[in-house]
Amino acid sequence: QVQLVESGGGLVQAGGSLRLSCAASGSFFSINAMGWYRQAPGKQREPVAVITSGGNTNYADSVKGRFTISRDNAKNAVTLQMNSLKPEDTAVYYCNGKVVPSDLAIPYDYWGQGTQVTVSS
Repeated sequence: QVQLVESGGGLVQAGGSLRLSCAASGSFFSINAMGWYRQAPGKQREPVAVITSGGNTNYADSVKGRFTISRDNAKNAVTLQMNSLKPEDTAVYYCNGKVVPSDLAIPYDYWGQGTQVTVSS
C-alpha cells in the first residue's frame, strides 16, 4: 500500500507564488522519480516537472524559469515552488511517484488526490 499525500494549492493573483508538497508513505522498495502533472479544464493531463532520485530534473517549457522542483529523498518527498504564476497555470495539480512496491520488481505509477491551483488575472 503506497500513498502520495499532497499539500498546498489555492487561489492567488497573477504574479504570485504557491508551494506544493507531496510525500510518499507505505511499503515500497524505492522511488525512482517524483513529479507534478496538471490538468486544466478541457485539456489533457500534462507533465509539469519531474525529478529523479539522482536529482535530474525536467520541466515543461511553459514553466521553465518560474517553477522549481526539489526533493528530500530521506523523507520521500517532493516540492514544487511556483513563482510568477500566470492565469494559464490554473489547473488541478497531481503528484506522481514512480514507485517500486515491496511486492513488485518494477516501478509503478502512483498518484496523489490532486490539488486545485487557481490564478486570477
